[in-house]
Amino acid sequence: MTYKKRIALFWGIDSIFVLTAIYISYYTLHPNVQIFSYPSLLVSSITLLISHHLFSTVYKLYQKSWRFASVGELISIAKIVTLTIIIVAIVQQVVLGDIIVRALMITWMLHIILIGGSRFSYRVLRNLRYRPDTSRKRTLIVGAGSAGTMVTRQLLQNAEAELIPVAFIDDDIRKHHLDILGISVLGGISELGKIVEEKNIENILIAVPSLSKKELQPIINECNKTTAKIQIMPMLEDIMVGKVAVSEFRDVSVEDLLGREPVELDISSISKTITGKVVLVTGAGGSIGSEICRQISNFSPKTLLLLGHGENSIYTIDMELRNNKENNFEIIPVIADVQDRERIFEVMDKFKPDVVYHAAAHKHVPLMEYNPKEAIKNNIIGTKNVAEGADVFGVNTFVLVSSDKAVNPTNIMGATKRFAEIVIQNLSKCSNTKFVAVRFGNVLGSRGSVIPLFKKQILAGGPVTVTHPDMTRYFMTIPEASRLVIQAGTLARGGEIFVLDMGEPVKIVDLAKNLIMLSGYTIDEIGINFSGIRPGEKMYEELLNENEMHKEQVFPKIHIGKAVLLDMKIVLDLIGEFEDMELAELKSYLLGYANKKYVESLVEEALV
Repeated sequence: MTYKKRIALFWGIDSIFVLTAIYISYYTLHPNVQIFSYPSLLVSSITLLISHHLFSTVYKLYQKSWRFASVGELISIAKIVTLTIIIVAIVQQVVLGDIIVRALMITWMLHIILIGGSRFSYRVLRNLRYRPDTSRKRTLIVGAGSAGTMVTRQLLQNAEAELIPVAFIDDDIRKHHLDILGISVLGGISELGKIVEEKNIENILIAVPSLSKKELQPIINECNKTTAKIQIMPMLEDIMVGKVAVSEFRDVSVEDLLGREPVELDISSISKTITGKVVLVTGAGGSIGSEICRQISNFSPKTLLLLGHGENSIYTIDMELRNNKENNFEIIPVIADVQDRERIFEVMDKFKPDVVYHAAAHKHVPLMEYNPKEAIKNNIIGTKNVAEGADVFGVNTFVLVSSDKAVNPTNIMGATKRFAEIVIQNLSKCSNTKFVAVRFGNVLGSRGSVIPLFKKQILAGGPVTVTHPDMTRYFMTIPEASRLVIQAGTLARGGEIFVLDMGEPVKIVDLAKNLIMLSGYTIDEIGINFSGIRPGEKMYEELLNENEMHKEQVFPKIHIGKAVLLDMKIVLDLIGEFEDMELAELKSYLLGYANKKYVESLVEEALV
């Protein structure tokens, strides 16, 4: 039905109801009298009709969708009818010299019943026609507040939805045993497991978008004790701005179990550093590098240089950024190897970047144990090339993406990262460029993370392999790590090693168990095998060693570590000799100096 036809239909129906209401009221008061002989009836009818349509237009009564009629629409009808009766009373007083109060009271009541009844009857009839689809998944709604009610109403009214709400749970005891939209609130979170079993629940929907991640954890832990699939409703802000629909629920992810709140960035300082500037990101096709590029794109740089050695990964992030219509800056993909000093200097000279985020590195611990020379070439020599290029061509800020494995390293990857820190620390002493490093732990979902491996193993039917039951790691999401790297760049004064607050360490075996349960399986179905600690791995990671413990927080979740400054000579000696070293000698050199045994030996020589 077209809009004009719809308006005409409602206008005609309302006219009949309005006249019916006033004629019934007069007939009720004077059943034995010819009511058409009353002059007041004619005046009142015309006034009532005109006033009703006038106020209905003002309150947009004819434009409302009665399929979703609720208390708000009923209040609008009451306002329209009440104002209409007031106008009729005024006209009666002015024209007839008297107000027929009882007739107007009956008219007011009948007016509301007829107009309201006509509107709500559509919704009632539609609900009567509705028959629950037994093929839909029986769903428990966690949260009987406004968000839970909104989601439930949406699911009940959408016959094509996959979920059918059958019960609420809420920790507010005032809501227990109440019915909301015909669905009972059966108890609190502590009773979740029992309710899931009794009601044959297949799906649990968490509908409390105001919960912090720390508050969300115990709810997810209770949900994980059941076999039901767990989902979360989208944020109300995303619904309001149209990013997602109410019914677009997402699965609970491992990131939800970290209990970490999103970091709030200092937008002003980042804008000053990035907006309108030329920014170079090395390793731009990697997990961290590509996310740094995405975050930078929010601040409208003049030019974003995507530098990487792998053409496929650079092509992927290049296309992603170009396809974002909000990006109105220049994007230049640069295929280059950080080990190629001449090429790196050529790029620096040509584009003159203002800021460099150096994320290019070999990061896989066991692989680098077998390929230490490649780790040296990429992580140390590559960093030296990019950093010295930044110095020569006047880059304002250089940010090295380092690792918690650079602290008291027991592996080649960590040792080469510590050497990379030594390179930029020494350069910062004599350069106008502000050189800083940012240390953080593992990032969930990165290419070297355990999460993709665990997911593949679960899809294959298991078992999930964990190195050791006591193995712990610090974890952070890729977007959070990237945002904090960018923020740390704005805090640079030169020579700092920033340490990101990684929260509490997480046991890898607990991570595996959570991922298995979130995937809809039990631990017994998939199984967990312990494979033993791999070459170069630590049982526990640390972000600062005992000599670096004096640290200050310069921004929420960002600290400055007092890392020991070592002589650049040990780096230059390594670069000059590593090709001729045997594997054992090379490892001894790297780990020895990265752990500052070089300093200790100098002290011993001085005492002799």
